[in-house]
Amino acid sequence: MSGRSPVRRRSRRPAPRRGPERLVGLGVAAVAGFALVTAVVRWMLVHWWVPVVLVVLAVPAGWAWLQWRRQRAREETERARALRYALSQLDGLHHTRFEDAVRDLMYRDGCTDAVRVGGGGDLGADVKATDPFGRRWVIQCKHRRKGLDGAAVGTPDFQVLNGTARPVHGADVAVLVTNGRVTAPAVAFARQQRLYVVDRHTLGAWASGERPLWEVLRTVPPPRRPTARS
Repeated sequence: MSGRSPVRRRSRRPAPRRGPERLVGLGVAAVAGFALVTAVVRWMLVHWWVPVVLVVLAVPAGWAWLQWRRQRAREETERARALRYALSQLDGLHHTRFEDAVRDLMYRDGCTDAVRVGGGGDLGADVKATDPFGRRWVIQCKHRRKGLDGAAVGTPDFQVLNGTARPVHGADVAVLVTNGRVTAPAVAFARQQRLYVVDRHTLGAWASGERPLWEVLRTVPPPRRPTARS
């Protein structure tokens, strides 16, 4: 037989019940809350003129704030409408700023939801926008620091746009914008696949003028919804 004594297991004591303590705490909180509300109501009854003064002051303040917001919106709209770019300006931009410029031009044209989404994993979409006629625009930007002397945009770039613009991004109008040149095979491919090409010449007319891109291109799909401009 072994000389070791058997190990005694420690019995677990039941956890103390906290039900009554919780009820007491809730009761104290309820009484304190009721007392606070009562005190506030009594104070308001005695000082009834305070909320009246606050309302009198809040109405003109709110009206002034609303007017300020409307004025800011009008100024923002006017600045957007006055936006113009020369090709030399666009040439000197970084490629991300070029995408910003395209987004801002779409906003100028009335696409209030225009957003730049370019970057890694953009799946062929650098700018997305919805025009006032309900058409969804997906734009791929190809910036060339040397302009016409830079590398030409070729068919592979249009193949990427064609593969993602409609099935992935839901485009009604798929566009490739460049400040450079586009190869003849790429232009032919774009026509076959109903893609739109904004080359250097078209970009110059759009960026430096007042007409929206859909008027510069002329042959875009019909409006999705009737508007005052359709």
